[in-house]
Amino acid sequence: MSADPARPVDAGLLSPVRAGTPAEAATSDAAWLQALLDAEAALVRAQAGLGNVPEAAAGAITGLARADRLDLREIAVRSRGAANPVVAVVQAFTALVAAEAPDAADYVHRGSTSQDIFDTALMLVAKRTLDLLVADLDAVAASLGTLAEQHTRTLMAGRTLALHAVPTTFGLKAAGWLAAVAGAAGRLRALRAGGLVVQLGGAAGTLAGYVEYERLHRAAHGETQADEDYATRLTERFAAETGLSVPVLPWHSHRAPVATLGAELALATGVLGKIAVDVQSLARTETAELAEPAAAGRGVSSAMPQKRNPALATLIRSAALQVPAYAGILAQAMLSEDERSAGAWHAEWLPVRECLRLAGGAAHTARELVAGLEVRAGRMRTNLELTGGLIVTERLAAVLAPVLGKAAAKDVMSRAARTAADSGRPLADILLREKAIAERFDAREVEGLLDPAGYTGAATELTARALRGHPPREAGPVPPREAGSAPPGE
Repeated sequence: MSADPARPVDAGLLSPVRAGTPAEAATSDAAWLQALLDAEAALVRAQAGLGNVPEAAAGAITGLARADRLDLREIAVRSRGAANPVVAVVQAFTALVAAEAPDAADYVHRGSTSQDIFDTALMLVAKRTLDLLVADLDAVAASLGTLAEQHTRTLMAGRTLALHAVPTTFGLKAAGWLAAVAGAAGRLRALRAGGLVVQLGGAAGTLAGYVEYERLHRAAHGETQADEDYATRLTERFAAETGLSVPVLPWHSHRAPVATLGAELALATGVLGKIAVDVQSLARTETAELAEPAAAGRGVSSAMPQKRNPALATLIRSAALQVPAYAGILAQAMLSEDERSAGAWHAEWLPVRECLRLAGGAAHTARELVAGLEVRAGRMRTNLELTGGLIVTERLAAVLAPVLGKAAAKDVMSRAARTAADSGRPLADILLREKAIAERFDAREVEGLLDPAGYTGAATELTARALRGHPPREAGPVPPREAGSAPPGE
């Protein structure tokens, strides 16, 4: 089917990291429209639960609150008139209700304001996306736990500033990834449980419209005593109907809930980006210690048949580079004037969606990456020995320090390391030509001190510590993407 320029669709062409993922569907325009309708329906049910809207009207409105009953594109275009989509949604939805349940039409959006509905819908979209995102992060953590356990003693070169530093283990590297991912998942789980709040404030944060309709309802029934707790009870009922949390106050111009969401998504995506960067570095041709899971069409080059590019890591890294920038816009939008901003609130919408779907896409992609990550232990050991023992000179300096003194020991090892690097001769031979060393150690002892396996410090203990907090478990299969949405190559 060819694209229709008159009805543009964001199909993810320029954002393949989220194309075809569950997070994309959860944050689509259709999903957002459904969340707006869900907020409207939840509000009228809350009002009905407190007795000032007929239950039949609430039932009819809820039954008709379906995005597929409205023209999404028409609503989007009409949204330009009010600078937000809620006005157009309310008009179209009210007309639908009036046509099919005339007695219920007057109760649509009763006492409400656009921001109450939109912000609540935003939180609904966030909650639904976080459900998917946290599940993917948990699966990533499970796979990382398995990798850490399996490779607790798999030796590899630790690298600092791009060069060999001292020996480490791949188990510890995976444990570091695990701890970071589990921490991100925990923070998002906590945010989902208590930080996603409904919005209910009315025109300027006083809930005046809601309270007035309640007063009129009471007056119509001969009651003159006002319900002083009505605003609180309505907010609590609204939260219960949506599954969101109750805010202390309306937050129309206090945007910490949205900025916090963006910040946590940036952290989570950054954690995944760290894994991606490490995989890219260790998958280099000259390093070749890791490889991404193979799949038909993945990582292919349009020009170079021999290449198998790290496509999954590339997608994750691209998301991790973008989300902080979008989250920064959400932080800037906290500077919201008066009781509702003319522009700062509106500037949040696209960035918050991008944060959600990029983070969700990255997590889903990372789930596939780590579940099938190829660990080449033999190549790790080969690379560890590239410098002929230079990677453990720190150990030799420490062993010699009590004998020669710290400064002298470091001087001896620095000189021996330079000689080995310049001449290409084995470090052990050079060390045994040093009088201070030859007098105290024989060849077998020097070779033992140069064995990288003897100088991994607390790597095993640290890995075990991470695994105690996050024991390995079954990660489960990776849900498939939509047909035709496999990650591209170069």
